[in-house]
Amino acid sequence: MTRHRTDGKTTASKGVDNPALEPDDPPAPQHIPLGAVLADGGDTRTRTNGYLTLEALPRMEYYKNQAEKRPSIGELQGEVKAPQITEKAEDLEKNEFEHSHIKLGWIQGVLIPCLLNIWGVMLFLRLSWVVGQSGILSSLLIIAMSAVVCVITTLSLSAISTNGEVKGGGIYYIISRSLGPEFGASVGVIFAFANAVAASMNTIGFCDSFNTFLASFGLKIIDGAVNDVRLVGVIAILLMVLICTLGMDFESKTQNFLIIIIILAIFDFIIGAIMGPQSDLSRARGFEGLSWSVFSLNFMPDYRFSEGMNQDVFSVFAIFFPSVTGLQAGANISGDLRDPAGAIPKGTLLALLISMGSYALFVLLAGGGALRDASGSVAEYLAGNHTDCAGRVCEFGLHNSYEVMQLMSLWEPLIFAGCWAATLSTALTNLLSVPRLIQALGRDQIYPGLIFFAKGYGRHGEPYRGYVLTFVISSAFLLIADLNAIAPLITNFYLASYALINFCTFHAALIRPLGWRPTFRFYNKWLSLFGAVLCVAIMCLISWMTTLITFAIFILLYLIVIYRKPDVNWGSSTQAQRYKSALSSLLKLSVTTEHVKNYRPQVLVLCGQPQNRPPLVDLANLITKNNSLMMCAEICKNRLSYQARTAHIQQGNNWLNLRKIKGFFTVVDGYPFEIGAHMLFQASGVGKLKPNVLMMGFKSDWMTCSKEDMQGYFSVLHDAFQNRMSAVILRLAEGLDFSKPQEQLDYDDLHASHMELSNGGGMIHNDSNLSMILQQNVLSQTSLSISGSKKIERPTMIPKVQNDAPSLVLRNKKKKIAEEILHQYPNGEKIQQNILDNMRTFDKKTRWRFHRCVVVV
Repeated sequence: MTRHRTDGKTTASKGVDNPALEPDDPPAPQHIPLGAVLADGGDTRTRTNGYLTLEALPRMEYYKNQAEKRPSIGELQGEVKAPQITEKAEDLEKNEFEHSHIKLGWIQGVLIPCLLNIWGVMLFLRLSWVVGQSGILSSLLIIAMSAVVCVITTLSLSAISTNGEVKGGGIYYIISRSLGPEFGASVGVIFAFANAVAASMNTIGFCDSFNTFLASFGLKIIDGAVNDVRLVGVIAILLMVLICTLGMDFESKTQNFLIIIIILAIFDFIIGAIMGPQSDLSRARGFEGLSWSVFSLNFMPDYRFSEGMNQDVFSVFAIFFPSVTGLQAGANISGDLRDPAGAIPKGTLLALLISMGSYALFVLLAGGGALRDASGSVAEYLAGNHTDCAGRVCEFGLHNSYEVMQLMSLWEPLIFAGCWAATLSTALTNLLSVPRLIQALGRDQIYPGLIFFAKGYGRHGEPYRGYVLTFVISSAFLLIADLNAIAPLITNFYLASYALINFCTFHAALIRPLGWRPTFRFYNKWLSLFGAVLCVAIMCLISWMTTLITFAIFILLYLIVIYRKPDVNWGSSTQAQRYKSALSSLLKLSVTTEHVKNYRPQVLVLCGQPQNRPPLVDLANLITKNNSLMMCAEICKNRLSYQARTAHIQQGNNWLNLRKIKGFFTVVDGYPFEIGAHMLFQASGVGKLKPNVLMMGFKSDWMTCSKEDMQGYFSVLHDAFQNRMSAVILRLAEGLDFSKPQEQLDYDDLHASHMELSNGGGMIHNDSNLSMILQQNVLSQTSLSISGSKKIERPTMIPKVQNDAPSLVLRNKKKKIAEEILHQYPNGEKIQQNILDNMRTFDKKTRWRFHRCVVVV
């Protein structure tokens, strides 16, 4: 076929049925493999399904409920005016700084920090001792057990980190956004503490090695022992903290230099072990060279009394396990990674493979080339009795000396340098991650004491205050100056955090909320559960007392968060669990046959706004006693906008919550009282959870009201009986309605003022839900009289709400503050005592006033 181009030329296309396709047009999209990375104008795109081959990944900003630059449904329908948003100069400057932040790839941001954190003090100073106690077989089993825990945890961590956006805060951010602030904050504090103590442990290892190096030349600083460790350690921690304050760029360059030294030291040991001893002194100190006879002698365990206790497999595991706890190093600096979702799984798994392989190789070389006991005397070696340590203490060998790696190496000073590089690099990684984790906790305002450390300094928001706190904690534990005393404590803290990571993945995969869609597929929920149980079991086997202390600290931190109820809404799996449990219970209840012994009064209270008729609500609360359903309802004749209706409902629920009344509040608008009540009788409730008792006020104006109003009142009662509901009518001598008669409020103007308030002022949490925002702008009065009760000039029981008043009430739980907020005029003046007594007729503290009312049932 032929077709004409715009330039007047005629072209032919063979087999082309679409005349809009030019021969020089770009070719049609071809099939692209799943997961392929596409580059388009500098943007990186990933193919995510089998149909949309060139679609960019969705951005979270497009789906936020509080988007500032996209109009809402209410704005499009003309219900509210679009707020005028101007971007401040400080915000522009902040965005510019965020874009200029140093971002690291998976090698420099995950692989190298993980290797540096894993290749720590245990590699050069304790691995030979582990082989001497446990033998080659049990040492390999200990490494395998550690590898199983770490690999399962890494798979779980990879699944969580690839499920949506990952920001700064590391393990805390990942767990808190998945399981909720209660678990995330508790584990975050424990993990930060463990990292700070781990920094001191590795610094102690550096000091021990440094003292050994000085002792080889006959030198010492103070006493060549504990005091030297404390002095050198505090100086080393101070210097490392100063390096961290210089920023990620300088710190990453320092890590690159340190890992080169470590790799050279590793190869120095491997080559030296293969070449064998070069002098009689080395042989006298236990280095026999690789041989089957030595391998056979060291194959089985030989647990002895060491480090103040009788060693066994679990005590040795407790000392060894901190050497493999570096898998979180990449996740700890997730905010500094270019692509956290892709970098964390790739870098962490590769680091575990390399490190575990190197540990296993070191066990084979140490166990096959060095003896457990040796005297170190050349004369005894030549006489052939240098291994006879019966009745005396030998200073050399796998059991007795921590310097076996230096003995077996090709060049001993390089092993010292590698040991210093490994210990200092691990400590440096820990000191770098702890302040950022504390800063994330402070920014989320979970614990009041950590808010002070949320402030960042400089263009990149460096947590200088957190560095000071980390220095203090690490220096305090460094004063213990005992490596083996600190290691079991760190092991318990790390295992507790790993158990929570695995449980977090299992819980999310089991509940399967819509937001759980990790791109990392190589995980299994039952494997994650097994990993969590395994971590807890190992903790108990190591030390049940330390495990109880760890869990006691965790529960205390958990209860603090529960008590304070932070205003955060992160869409955690805990919220999804509540929904799933409630739905499952309702479905089971719907098929359960009712029995008279299980009868519960489920009350529908026609009270209007609850704060306008507190005696009616309090009486219903005394009937339900928080053990059955109570629904408060308001019927508005006028049609309300969505925003006004939402604000109305939120105001009623806030009042119920502040009064600690377990109930629900709803609004029916756009219908007269009779029809609205009919709708509530038929549609309120879910399944078996539906009202069976109607409660309303006595119509005190029955002598003066119109005939239609009186017929509507009785029609509601008749309709309730038709729906097989009981009826309760309450009459008080003082009346029920404590609202002020005034003109109906303009709800559209109210919402406009609410938008102005929420956008212009007030300190509102970035992740907070709509409840606190609406609570700051609750309705002050209402003129709707639903029950027909007599209106009295009374102040409404509306909270005098300031920007932080509800937060203080919910967080501090002070009853006096709550009472003052609930029982005062909108202008802050206290309500007269006689009016307050009438309002609190059926309050739990004033039940003696029951004789003043008439209840008709």
